[in-house]
Amino acid sequence: MPSKLLVTFSIVCVLACGCTSNKRATTSAPPPNPAADTLPDSLKWVQRSAEYYAAVIQTYRAATAAVERHSAVSGRPWAVVVDADDTVISNLQYQIERSRLNASFSPESWAAWVRRREAVPLPGAAQFLSRVHAIGGRIAIVTNRLQSECDDTIALFHARGLQFDAMLCRADGGSSDKNPRFAAVAAGKSEAGGAPLEIVAFVGDNIQDFPSLTQATRQQGEAAFSDFGVRYFMLPNPMYGSWQ
Repeated sequence: MPSKLLVTFSIVCVLACGCTSNKRATTSAPPPNPAADTLPDSLKWVQRSAEYYAAVIQTYRAATAAVERHSAVSGRPWAVVVDADDTVISNLQYQIERSRLNASFSPESWAAWVRRREAVPLPGAAQFLSRVHAIGGRIAIVTNRLQSECDDTIALFHARGLQFDAMLCRADGGSSDKNPRFAAVAAGKSEAGGAPLEIVAFVGDNIQDFPSLTQATRQQGEAAFSDFGVRYFMLPNPMYGSWQ
């Protein structure tokens, strides 16, 4: 082959290989999604992980089994006490929106979120509540949503098909301590029932969703947690809580 032709052929080959290589490089992996990567891992875990979904399902299955065992032998009127936020309904979208704005919780943004009525049920929650009613139990939702937010919360539960007998919200300007409301349910002083009720299960995502427990309970050792998995049922929430 003449030398000029050989040089020309070599250049064409080099250019062709380079174009092919570049084409492969640009099509071998999707472009990054910077917006998705800005979420903290706590939100990503709740939004995407199979582990979070499995943990929620597992908790509700265990709670269902416990109330079924109780209903088979109970001779007294009984009830379950269940938290609302990130226990029955998910506020993940609110958390994502605040994160995108690089903003923290505020009463104003929270009230606006409640009015939107866009929270969705957690997996297994609706089935658990339905099963409690089916086997003769009563359901008290004890939430720290304010009384001024209660009507929107009740409307949301109805719209999502979430069963309950009483919605006990926190008084505007009142204490977030749920223990007085737990006592009211047990004494039959709530819409859950006009007679004393045996509370056979508590379900929540915060240690304060359970009678007389606080973050300090951890310092008391395993014995202080003996009711968990038996009468108390905890859902995971790495997004916020009294642990912060």
